[in-house]
Amino acid sequence: MKPGDRKQLEQYLINNFEWFHRHPELPYEEVQTTAKIRELLTEAGIEILPYPLATGLVAVVRGVPGRTIALRCDIDALPVREEAEVPYASGTDGIMHACGHDFHITAGIGAAILLQERREELCGTVKFIFQPAEEESHGALKILETDAMNDVEQIWGFHADPTNAAGVIGIREGYVTAAVDRFVIRVKGTGCHGAHPDDGIDPILASAAIVQGLQSIVSRNINAFHPALLSVTRIQAGTTWNVIPAEAEMEGTVRTMNREDRILYEKRVREIAERTADAYGADTEVIWTAGPPATWNNGEMARVCEETAKKLGMQTVPEESSMGGDDFAYYEDRDTMHRDVPGCYVKIGTGVGHPIHHPGFCVDERVILPASVYLAGVLTAALCDAGDRGN
Repeated sequence: MKPGDRKQLEQYLINNFEWFHRHPELPYEEVQTTAKIRELLTEAGIEILPYPLATGLVAVVRGVPGRTIALRCDIDALPVREEAEVPYASGTDGIMHACGHDFHITAGIGAAILLQERREELCGTVKFIFQPAEEESHGALKILETDAMNDVEQIWGFHADPTNAAGVIGIREGYVTAAVDRFVIRVKGTGCHGAHPDDGIDPILASAAIVQGLQSIVSRNINAFHPALLSVTRIQAGTTWNVIPAEAEMEGTVRTMNREDRILYEKRVREIAERTADAYGADTEVIWTAGPPATWNNGEMARVCEETAKKLGMQTVPEESSMGGDDFAYYEDRDTMHRDVPGCYVKIGTGVGHPIHHPGFCVDERVILPASVYLAGVLTAALCDAGDRGN
């Protein structure tokens, strides 16, 4: 591929995007995907760091001595059967890139190639993190088991956005995704005949009361100006119509933006479950699984994103905050990193259509090169314009 030939680069990226789309792999199983990324980066002369990752990799473009920053690109797919009518549809039944990670991979590779071509002008170093298992919410921790982030001063992330036209950039300062926690509550009663409930302790009745009680947390314990929610998404109990079971189980998720709210939610879920069950004569077990924290966009980094878009003639819109989560947040989380690493996570319009995780989701291929150019521009500005901004 001839350096500087944008038309050739665009077709190259589209061809490879289609390859990634046809070959989706689930979290922690991205073996072919990783091999293909490695092949393309190696062909472009881009250095790959020798980390012992089972899937995913970290590449680096080194400019003149200076700061080190990073771009995260997630690479896994979802267990969704594709319905998008595209000629390059998934070749693996029941698995597809329904979240746009094939776009993330390709745009990241495009940005790396663009920076590699002009690395002599780059005022520092950029690491490209091709991360596994974002959909499992903990893939970032695999990267953090290495020392890849030890010298990184800023990290950038992006996501496909099917709510905006191709190439429209969504940018916001502050919280953009929520902290994600999961809970399982097991309610243990005493089974008996459905005609003689007085002979047992009904875990279904106790569970119903717990569900109602849990909904009071957001309305009575959380500041009304703080985004937060709790959803019970699964309840299982019993095996037949005339037997009261001995046990019921419910599962759900809590989403918060505020750190203190997150701590309070766990405390109140446990209290409500235990005390409500006790009032019905039942016992409980509460299992709480913490996921990624909330993602926070640094104000100065958000301004770099906006200024770069304007220089490239790209439209910007306010990025919508989401109660969805992203393990990108681990890279900027003080508890995880043991230091402050500013981050910024933007949305790139991929054409208005089906939402992410929908079987009909697809990306307008015309956005791939502009997205690569934009990401390369943001990373260049973050390094080379830092002095002009007084950093």
